[in-house]
Amino acid sequence: MMTDDLPLDFTAPLWAWEARRALWTFVSLPTDLSPMLRELGEAGRRGWGSVPVRVRVGTTTWRTSVFPQGDGTWILPIKRAIRDAHGLEVGDDVHVDLEPLP
Repeated sequence: MMTDDLPLDFTAPLWAWEARRALWTFVSLPTDLSPMLRELGEAGRRGWGSVPVRVRVGTTTWRTSVFPQGDGTWILPIKRAIRDAHGLEVGDDVHVDLEPLP
C-alpha cells in the first residue's frame, strides 16, 4: 500500500440511519479509497471487515473504524458528541482527515 497520500482528507455530507430509537450518523468515504481500504480490511481481519482509523473533524481527533458496505463503499460513523461539538446536522458537509492505523 502506498502511504504517500496519508493522511487522507475529504468532504462528504452527513447522513442518518435510524435504528429503533437510536439515530446513527455517517459519512460515506470517496469511492477511490475503496481498493486501499479493502486491502487493509482483508489483511487485518477485524470484525465486519472494519479498518481502524484515526479521524479528525474540526478540532476533534479520535480513533474509530470505517466499515465496508455491500456495494463496495465504506462508511465512517460520526458520534453524537462530535456532531454536537461542531454543530453538525444531517445533510451538512463534513471535512474529514482520516488515517488508517496498523
